[in-house]
Amino acid sequence: MDRVLTQQEIDNAFKAGREAAPDQSMKAEVYDFRRTDRIAKDQLRTIHLLHENFARSLSSSLSAYLRSYAVVNLISVEQLSFREFTQSLPSPTSLVVLGMKPYDGSGVLEINPSLVFPVLEMILGGSGKSSTGISRETTDIEQNILDGFLRVILNDLRAAWISVASIEFSIDSHEAEPQLLQFLAHNEAVVAISIEVKIGETSGLMNLGIPSITVKMLRQKLDQHRTIRRTQPTEEEHIRLLRLIRPAELHLDARLEGPMLGVPELLDLAEGDVLCFDFPETRPIDLAVNGSVKYEGSVVAAGGKRGLQIRRAVAE
Repeated sequence: MDRVLTQQEIDNAFKAGREAAPDQSMKAEVYDFRRTDRIAKDQLRTIHLLHENFARSLSSSLSAYLRSYAVVNLISVEQLSFREFTQSLPSPTSLVVLGMKPYDGSGVLEINPSLVFPVLEMILGGSGKSSTGISRETTDIEQNILDGFLRVILNDLRAAWISVASIEFSIDSHEAEPQLLQFLAHNEAVVAISIEVKIGETSGLMNLGIPSITVKMLRQKLDQHRTIRRTQPTEEEHIRLLRLIRPAELHLDARLEGPMLGVPELLDLAEGDVLCFDFPETRPIDLAVNGSVKYEGSVVAAGGKRGLQIRRAVAE
């Protein structure tokens, strides 16, 4: 038979529910809905590694192309909205909209005027010193001359990304004003890569913007690249491991392996007896490290004592 609850019982049930419920207000976090396309930190680290390799390769390529010593350094890799990225660029400047086939979307490469005009002078045979401080748009003729310089950059950029994906970077169009770039929404996230280029006494910045949609398409390949790299220890990891095992002690044992002699025979030995060890003089002596044979060598004199000179390592 159904029983009707009293008002007191109803009030007690609601009170108990409120006391048992956790305080959700303490777990609230600020969330910006205008920037929903966030990129994982692990993927950013992989992109950072790729462009460190790109910077090293570009140093050699630009030195050969311009016939002048060039140093390229990666400054930063960070996430920005497309609006923030374009607002951080100087105006006017040299902008290149990049095709990234076979993937959808376009990237952008910006080269500061402080770098563009000295490079143009070097390509034409000058020293590049008299072109510093110029801030204007490049002419069509200057842009055609600069295309060779851009092809060197894109070729090394393509080679840096080949370990993750085969991307064909190409020049789609040229711009001079960052505010005129319209191929991405203002709130679209981009990976902003800032690179410093020093050529002789000239230095300038180069900025690369890769849209988040392209990074998301490559998410699985970026994760695979990070996993493969973890299986290959770096030089720093080798040094760290060597430092950890340096205090360890090893037991070395070099012996002439030959026939066994029993205790009765040993007790019967007398002056003038000859023991045949059956160990030729040319036969190498095994050196055991903690009980495992690792090296072969020969007996030598060392400071009035006998030593073992290692000839070769024993294969596993």
